[in-house]
Amino acid sequence: MAGSVIPFSLHGTGTGVLCSIAFQGSKHVLNVEGHPAFGGTESHLSPLDIVLAALLSCTQVTGKIVSTGMKGMKLGAWDVKLTSHLDNSVLVFAEQGISNFSDVELTVSVENNLSASDFEHFTSEIERRCPITTLFKGSGVKYKMNWTSLRLPE
Repeated sequence: MAGSVIPFSLHGTGTGVLCSIAFQGSKHVLNVEGHPAFGGTESHLSPLDIVLAALLSCTQVTGKIVSTGMKGMKLGAWDVKLTSHLDNSVLVFAEQGISNFSDVELTVSVENNLSASDFEHFTSEIERRCPITTLFKGSGVKYKMNWTSLRLPE
């Protein structure tokens, strides 16, 4: 069964390291500021914070999507921790290469009612289908996910 293409249209305005982003068709506006290492004052999240938050939340959203296709599956609470490091050699010091995170590691615990083999299938489908995960993996980042299956409370 084929899906559909979901369009996105954004418009940003700003000065210096501050940017305000409007999303077409939405009432939301996102204010973003460069990381303090790049001149920000922490008045808003940085683009780097936001892209990592997008990865964390997309993992959970994709999990919910995957679960809808697994008959009888129930999900409870999620706990997701993310650590990452940015090598600023290219961005700040103009060295040759690709400006990118050097590593990203997620540690995910999720309450569910799956067997061990079904949980393994569930997590592999999340990693395969999450668009933000595939962006990170495809960019060459050292990428690691640690999954823990927790029993749903009775």
